[in-house]
Parts: sequence; C-alpha cells; structure tokens
Amino acid sequence: MTVLITGASGFIGSHIVANLLSKGAQVRATVTDSSDPERVDHLLALPVSDGGSLDIVEMDLLDAESVREAVAGCESVIHTAAVVVLKSKRAQEKIVDPSVVGTRNVLDAIDSSGTVRCLIHTSSTAAIRPSSWEDGQTLTTDTWAEDATIEENPYGLAKYTAERLVRDWHSARNNSVRMVTINPCVVLGPPLSRRHLNGSPSFLMMLLRREIPFVIPMHISIVDVRDVAEAHVRAMTQGENAGRYLVVSGQMWWKDISKAIRAQNPSLRVPTRQIPYFLSLIVSIFHPRVSLSWARMHLGKRLFWDASPAQRDLGMKWKKPRDSVLDTIPPILENGWK
Repeated sequence: MTVLITGASGFIGSHIVANLLSKGAQVRATVTDSSDPERVDHLLALPVSDGGSLDIVEMDLLDAESVREAVAGCESVIHTAAVVVLKSKRAQEKIVDPSVVGTRNVLDAIDSSGTVRCLIHTSSTAAIRPSSWEDGQTLTTDTWAEDATIEENPYGLAKYTAERLVRDWHSARNNSVRMVTINPCVVLGPPLSRRHLNGSPSFLMMLLRREIPFVIPMHISIVDVRDVAEAHVRAMTQGENAGRYLVVSGQMWWKDISKAIRAQNPSLRVPTRQIPYFLSLIVSIFHPRVSLSWARMHLGKRLFWDASPAQRDLGMKWKKPRDSVLDTIPPILENGWK
C-alpha cells in the first residue's frame, strides 16, 4: 500500500512521514520544491523500517495536473498541506485558496485515480471554534466556525470551508472512500527542519529571540506533533468512517510556558512578565500577526476542547503539554535555529 502525504515537508506532514516509515510503510511525500534542502533533507534522513520506502515528488496544490500525478496509484491519502497564516493583506490568495482550491484538487484527483480507498484530512480547531464563545467553555466536534469571515478570521474560514468540502464530497460518494478528519490545536514538539518554526512553534521563537519583552494573558491549547501524527496514522484503520476527531492534550497560559522554558534553560532569559489585559489590547493593534478583534475575543479567556472521542476510538494517550513545550526547544538550540 502506497500512502501519499501532501505537505510532507511541513511540521505535521514530516512527523506523519516519520511515523509511517518507522512502521514499514511505502510513502510518497509531496513537496513544492525538491531542490530546497530545508524541505527535503530531514525527510531523506528519516529511518526506514523493513518493507518501507520513501518517494519524494514535487506537487503544487493549485496545479490540478501535478496533484493528479501525485495521487495516481496510491491507496491512501493523508492531506496535510495548507498555509498556517492567521493574517494577510491578500487573505484570499495567501490563506484561503491554498486550503480550499488545493483540497478540491486533491478530491478531484482521488476521484480520477480509481485506487484511493482512504482519505485522512488535516483540519483544525479553527474549523470548530466560532467567533463568539464563553470563558471556560468546552467545545466539541458538533460545533463549526460558521461565522468565520475573510476580514476577521481568514484562517478559520479556510479550514472550515475545506473541511466542509471534504465532508460534502464524502457524502456524495455514499461513503465509498474511508474519510476521517483530524482537528489539532496549537501543535508543538520537536521540529525536524528550520521551516517548522514558521508554524505553531513561532510563538515560542518570539520568546527565544526576545522579540517581545513580556507575555500577554493568552491561554493556549496544546498537542504534541508526534501525537498528531499518530492520530492520523491510526485513523486510517481505526475510528468511525466520517469521524471528526479533536486532538488536544491540554492548556497552558503563555506565562507558564515561558516559566517552564526559563526553568529548564536559564541562560535563554526568555521573558516571563505578563502585561495586563488592556495593555495587551493596545499591543495587538500594532502586531502584524493579530488583530484587535482577535485579541478582544481570546486574551484573558479560557477555552477547552473535548478530545475524548480520539482517546476512545483511536486509543490516543496524550503527551503532557509541558513536555511538548520543552521538547520543542533542544532541536532549535542544537541546530542553531534560534
């Protein structure tokens, strides 16, 4: 069985490739540029168990023909490729289209292949979280980010629309192809390439590089990238067809994350002082990655997620959030990525 991993050079994709190769799977990994060492070298360095193989191919999600060529002959597809950007002046082009148009091209390629029997789609908690929620609320997979807009929440709109697209396609096919979506929160754990620091670990890099002299009152839901990879692989054969699985291990306040890093790495001198809520709102106005409306909705509030279905159906046992935070740091320091 050949398993196609789209976005294989990304943070989640790379760990899925590593997971499958360790189990002796035949993996076809897609990258946008096979000549870029930061996209390819860490994949080539992964150990391959008996019976396994790794084939790296170039694919552009927005080029339907290249997607068809990548999918052809595969029996399973794990579609992780997307853009992890929260804000852009060209949100449609830079955030929404890669997720929505790219996913449509993947679905069309599966239809034309005649060989694919399983699709695992990487969605997000952003596809679940509505714009309005109560402090201390627990969300389940019954919820959708139906009020996401291109102006206020383009990333949520991209993930919501792409997942809806997958589910509508699956229903139209009368469930003839196994389909499961995995919905992770902020993903931390060991980066395998410098490129991985541009995704979820980017907020840790702000601390390590002392780009800010303080932390804001942000409650962060965390899951380990190795658990995310394992959930994807298990979902190929376990869990419900058309299942929707939240993968979240727990939450930490940003100041506690900083303190944990500082305690283990005193020489890094990461900031641990938290500024008040109202001052945080002022800071958000000038921050390139967030908006004032986002800050008003998220800062100082706690949001929880019901990940028990993944524990029950997929047999998942989560790494502790603090361990995931601390395991992110050594590869950064050892490789001089700081």
